[in-house]
Amino acid sequence: MMCRIVQIRSEHDWPKLAHLLKGRAGSEESVERKVREILAEVALRGDEAVLEYTRRFDCPDLQLPLRLGEEDITRAAASVDAQDRELIVQAAANIRTFHEAQLERSWFMNRPDGSILGQQITPVDRVGLYVPGGQGGETPLLSSLLMGAIPAQVAGVREIAVLSPPRKDGSLSPYILAVAHLLDIDEIYRVGGAWAIGALSYGTVSIPPVDVIAGPGNIWVTTAKRLVQGRVGIDMIAGPSEILIVADSSADPAWAAADMLSQAEHDELASAICITMESGFADAVLRELERQCNALPRALTARKALENWGAVVLAPDMDVAVALCNKIAPEHLELLVENPWRLLPRIRHAGAVFMGGHSPEAVGDYFAGPNHVLPTLGTARFASALSVHTFCKRTSIIAASPSFVREHADSIARLARLEGLEAHARSAEARREKKEEQKLTSPALP
Repeated sequence: MMCRIVQIRSEHDWPKLAHLLKGRAGSEESVERKVREILAEVALRGDEAVLEYTRRFDCPDLQLPLRLGEEDITRAAASVDAQDRELIVQAAANIRTFHEAQLERSWFMNRPDGSILGQQITPVDRVGLYVPGGQGGETPLLSSLLMGAIPAQVAGVREIAVLSPPRKDGSLSPYILAVAHLLDIDEIYRVGGAWAIGALSYGTVSIPPVDVIAGPGNIWVTTAKRLVQGRVGIDMIAGPSEILIVADSSADPAWAAADMLSQAEHDELASAICITMESGFADAVLRELERQCNALPRALTARKALENWGAVVLAPDMDVAVALCNKIAPEHLELLVENPWRLLPRIRHAGAVFMGGHSPEAVGDYFAGPNHVLPTLGTARFASALSVHTFCKRTSIIAASPSFVREHADSIARLARLEGLEAHARSAEARREKKEEQKLTSPALP
């Protein structure tokens, strides 16, 4: 049997599942020292180091320039099948429509004393998007480019740089370039790995530094993002993919198994769990997993993931099932139940929730519109999907009136002195002591 059955009697049995999932993140410690060395080399030697690492790991004969020319992008994009280009156009439209609904607006409020307070929303100036090539460039993650670039564009980011590891011949997948061409992105570099993250963080002669880095990657890329966080913003520290399914008697076990496999095929650390109250359903899911897995091109990967990190969980009732959902805080949560809307208000922690049998996770990955870059490894307890907000800043605006400062100067000064900051106190008191005849006025909205 490739996938175990776990019996849970109450939410207090949660440690059984916690123990099962322990260790999925892998060990960043094993690569951190080497990643630090790579980042230091890129910071010191710039393009020279980037070219050296790219030749060693991706393309032995790569030559400068690292940036692709516009003619190369246009030519490669045109080589993509017209039907595939149309699919990309449709997916992009859906993604853009969803993310346009996320836009925040600046706002201001007037106080009775004449003060004006508010919040100004502004995009960052420059974003770097990392796009994995996938299996030597043969399975490019073009959806990752769509999911990173479109919310950045909706946010109003002026400059977007795309970095992706080159294939052995120095080229990039025409599908990645087709997406970039469709989105009018022409700053594309043939660079991957931790050195790409270093280049985006520190800048080189060829690659100017950015303000925010987004996009998935392997443990080397993920570790590099973690190490540069603070120097630049990042979308999140993403772990292996995961899916949690809650199924009642109305669910189709073949569909549940197919959805579990859709995550298990990602990599051997992927997790796929189905919680049900029906023992017959659990047995049917296990049979379907065996049958369907054997027909997959990535059967070995999926089988390994299910053996190590998969489970069909038997819960006594829906209350326990929901409690386990909130404990796991999964990246993807599918509610294969008769009335998912009744359960939704009780779901507190999930990267994305897929409602009912006709909303498989794959719909969200590619076409529905919401972002598929989601928090993993339980971080949905405090983190959110990549969004327009990832690429925006919120700046507080304070336009205090003279009467506000005079009325509250003593209070401000007292609080400052409690913290031992005398200059702060005197700064407030100086406004109180200003002569009335100078006719102080507060800034007004234009």
